[in-house]
Formats: sequence, structure tokens, C-alpha cells
Amino acid sequence: MITVPAPTGPGAFVHPALFYQGRDEYLAGVRGFVRGALAAEEPVLVAVPGRQLDALRESLGPEPAEIEYVDMTGLGRNPGRILAALQGFADRHEGRAARIVGEPIWPGRTTAEVLEATRHEALINTAFAGRPATILCPYDVQGLSPRVVADARRTHPTVIEQGRELTSPAYTDAPAVCTDCDLPLPEPGPEAVGLAYEGGDLARVREFAEAWTRGTSLDQARRGDLILAISEAAANSLAHGGGSGMLRLWSTAEGSAVAEVRDSGHLADPLAGRRRPALASANGGRGLWMIHQLCDLVEIRATPSGLTLRLHVTAV
Repeated sequence: MITVPAPTGPGAFVHPALFYQGRDEYLAGVRGFVRGALAAEEPVLVAVPGRQLDALRESLGPEPAEIEYVDMTGLGRNPGRILAALQGFADRHEGRAARIVGEPIWPGRTTAEVLEATRHEALINTAFAGRPATILCPYDVQGLSPRVVADARRTHPTVIEQGRELTSPAYTDAPAVCTDCDLPLPEPGPEAVGLAYEGGDLARVREFAEAWTRGTSLDQARRGDLILAISEAAANSLAHGGGSGMLRLWSTAEGSAVAEVRDSGHLADPLAGRRRPALASANGGRGLWMIHQLCDLVEIRATPSGLTLRLHVTAV
């Protein structure tokens, strides 16, 4: 059985990556972690993809009351939503050392999703600093690319390989990892339409977006989600991004609708929009938090020249 050390003192945070090969090694590692938490009478959140979730439920037997299960393919479809959920779980058990299994990257994730999930993994270390919690992150080293595994070594202070916990010499602080995630976004095709906006144009932005979405495959509810997300992003541009911005809209071959909002603003706090709602309200970022909840993927690029948000909404 693989054991993961619990926090050793007040405010200690433990964040290892579990590198596994095959179902048996996965179940042994996660099961050992969960059983160790239950033995210590600590609350457990298991947030992993559905196919893994079913196997873990069967392996652990009758569901103890202290285990909360979540399908990560729903929660983490947009990686920007995960952190608030993990913080919320820890907050519900304030005064106790929370144990969390979080698997935000799995085979089949798109390159864009993996990049934002890598950013999430780095920011966990900042968000949970000073909190008594352990977050174990499984990585399928057979199904994931070597680059993803290498990035996991950069975002986790320790790694567990072949039953041994080792310090990761590649571990890098969150700001450096986030900077490396700010890769240039691919340009859309000629079908993209655009609108420049400035103060007083927010209603025009909404009208432009609403007219465009009527020609997409999105249903009414999903169109409403995208229009609201665009409105929030444009409002942020006017309030914090230099008072003007550029909106571009296009559809992908897979049927997703994409909106890009670009302005000359800067993201002073990389955790903006990723905190749970109460903290987002207290520290700024409520608009960005809402955007994360509405969209299936949010790509963020913070560069010296400005801030770009690329919002993806799918038809289903």
C-alpha cells in the first residue's frame, strides 16, 4: 500500500504527483491514500475521471460517509473551475486536514485543456499555501505524453514513482510555470468576425455577440452563457483593461463557439477568477470567476502587451 505523508504541522500543505502505470498501480496508490485518510479520521474528496471513479468505488467497497466523489470530466471540463471546488471542500471542513485526490489531466485532453490544467496545478501551490491539506494528483505515465509528465514534475514538490516518494528536483514556483503557459494562441481562420469597443459600448458588444450566436449550433441556453461571459469579459476590459478592447468570434470544425476578448490590461493576480466566490468578491475577480463557470474552456494569456481571454462554449 502506498502511503502519502499527511501535513506535519499547522499550515503544512502536501502536493505529490502519483505516477502510475496501469489500473492496478492506480488503484493501489489512490486506495492507500484514501484509507490512510479514513484511518486518520480526515475528510476525503476524490475528483477523478468517471472511468477511474467507478473502479475506485468498487475497490474501496461500501462508501464511507467521509468520502465525497466527483467526476472530474464534469467538474474539470474547464480546468479554471477546479481550484474553487477544492477550496470549497477544504473550507467545509475547516479545522481539519483535508485529503483530496485530484486528477485534472487524463489521456484524451486537448492540448489547450492540458495547458490550462498545468497552470491550475501550479497555482494549487499558491492557493493552498499555509493550509493543512494534502492533494494527491495521479498521472497516467503510459497514456500521457512525456511533456505532460515533465510538467507534472515542475508543478509538484514531490512525486511518487514505483511506490517511493521522492523530492522533485524540477519543481518550479507558480509564476514561472504560468509564464511558460502563456504560449501564443493559434490564429482563427478568415471566418472570424470582430468588433472594437470602448467606454459606453457594452450594449453594442452584447448585441453583436447575440446576433452572431444565432448563427451557431448552440442552443438558447448555451448562447446565453456565451453572451454573458463575453459581457463580463468586455466589462473587465472597460474597467481594468485600459478602457477599450477587441472582440473576435468564430466557430470551430467541432461545433464549438469561440470568443476572444483582448485588451491592454494585465492580470496582477494569477488566482483571479479561480478562487471560491466569497474570496473572489473580497479580492477582485468575480467577473472572471463567472466566466470560468459559464465556459467549457477559458484560455488566458497574460503578456507584457496585454491580456487575452479566449472563451470556448460547446453545443452539448
